[in-house]
Amino acid sequence: MKALVLSGGAGTRLRPITHTSAKQLVPVANKPVLFYGLEAIADAGITEVGIVVGDTAEEIREAVGDGSALGIRVTYLPQEAPLGLAHAVLISRDFLGDDDFVMYLGDNFIVGGITPLVDAFRAERPEAQILLTRVPNPTSFGVAELDAAGAVVGLEEKPAKPKSDLALVGVYLFTPAVHEAVRAIEPSARGELEITHAMQWLIDADRDVRSTVISGYWKDTGNVTDMLEVNRSVLETVEPLDRGTVDDASEIIGRVRIEPGAHVTNSRIVGPAIIGAGTVVSDAYVGPFTSVSEDCRIEDSEIEYSIVLRGSSVIGVRRVEASLIGRDVEVTPAPRNPSAHRLVLGDHSKVQISS
Repeated sequence: MKALVLSGGAGTRLRPITHTSAKQLVPVANKPVLFYGLEAIADAGITEVGIVVGDTAEEIREAVGDGSALGIRVTYLPQEAPLGLAHAVLISRDFLGDDDFVMYLGDNFIVGGITPLVDAFRAERPEAQILLTRVPNPTSFGVAELDAAGAVVGLEEKPAKPKSDLALVGVYLFTPAVHEAVRAIEPSARGELEITHAMQWLIDADRDVRSTVISGYWKDTGNVTDMLEVNRSVLETVEPLDRGTVDDASEIIGRVRIEPGAHVTNSRIVGPAIIGAGTVVSDAYVGPFTSVSEDCRIEDSEIEYSIVLRGSSVIGVRRVEASLIGRDVEVTPAPRNPSAHRLVLGDHSKVQISS
C-alpha cells in the first residue's frame, strides 16, 4: 500500500503567512503540520509516499527531504496547478501503479492517526473508504449522504443546500478502481476534477464505497482560527522538558517544554507551552497554549494562545493573544494604548504597537 499526500494549493485562507511559506509547513507545537500526517502514515506501516507539490515545491523538498528521517521514502509529484484532488490522483498514476493507496491532505490534522482505518481497509478492500465528521458549516466541505443502513449514496462538493452535516475529512483510501473513475469525470464548475465526483462515479457504477464517521478530533488547518485550535490540542499532550536555562527569578508552571539553548530570565511561563531552541524570554509572561519557535525574543511583553514563528520578536508589548506571527517579524510598541492586540502577520513584517 502507498500514500499520496497533497501539498500543493495556495493557502489563501492563511495569508499573509502563505505569501512566503507553504501552508503545510506552518508549525503546530513547533512542528510543521505536514509532518503529523507523514508520521501517521509511517505509523500505519506505509513507507512509499508520493507528495504532490505545486508552487512551494522547493520549500516542501527542503523540509521533508527523502523522508528517511520520518521512516518513509518520498517521491515528489509536480502538479502544474491546483486542479482538484482527482487531478492529483490522475497525475500520480505512474507512481501509484496498481497498488491500493491512502490519499491524505497535507494540511489536515487527525488526533489518533489513521492506523485503524488503514488496517480495516486492508482487511476488507472496498473500492473506496472515506472518513466523515459532523460539522456546523457543511457548505464549506465535500458532503456525504448516507442511507438508513449507513451506506454512501451520494456525494457533493461544497453544496449550497447540503443533504447532511457529514463532511469529508481529508483522508481517503482507494483500490486501483479509482483510476478509471478519475479518467471518466469532467471538470466541475470550479474548473477542478473533484474527488467527490470520482467517488460518485464509483457509487453509480455499483462499486463498494464505504464510510466511517469519526467523533474524534479533526481539523483542516487552512485558517488562523483552526491553526490556533490545533496548536492548543497538541500542546495539551506536551510533556514538560527543560533543556534550556531558567534563572531563579523565573517561574515555570505546568507542562512547559524549553528547548536547548533557550534562555528564560525574570519571566513567568504557564503551560502548556513550548519555547524553541535559542529563544530568549526576558521580563515576560508566556501564557497557556503558546508555541514560540526557535531564535525568537519575547521581552517585556505578555503573550498567550498564540504561535510565533522562527526569528521573530515581541518586545515591549503589553498583551498579545490569539495571534499567528510569521517568521522574522518585529512587534514593538507604538504611541497608542489598546488593551489587547490580535495579530496575523506575514514573514518579515515590522509592526509597531502601543504598550
